[in-house]
Amino acid sequence: MEKLVRVHIFVEGLVQGVFFRSTTRSVAKKYNIKGWVKNLPDGRVEIVAEGREEDIKKLIEFCKRGPPAAIVTDVQIFWEEYKGEFDDFEIRY
Repeated sequence: MEKLVRVHIFVEGLVQGVFFRSTTRSVAKKYNIKGWVKNLPDGRVEIVAEGREEDIKKLIEFCKRGPPAAIVTDVQIFWEEYKGEFDDFEIRY
């Protein structure tokens, strides 16, 4: 049986105004990951994502690079208990 996991990610660097959220949503949809992404007032991007462990790891690898214009300086990853509370992956404002 595939392990379902939940992760809470904070991405630092030049990650706002570089299509980070929309690209994150595209990656999430590609791997059938549910959750959300949003910009934080301090310049970071916050992501909560649920899905198969192997797919979540692919999302994390993307977060370490970001889209072409991004400059990622740090990624904080917090593994949480899977809740299954999302139907889709959305950009929150």
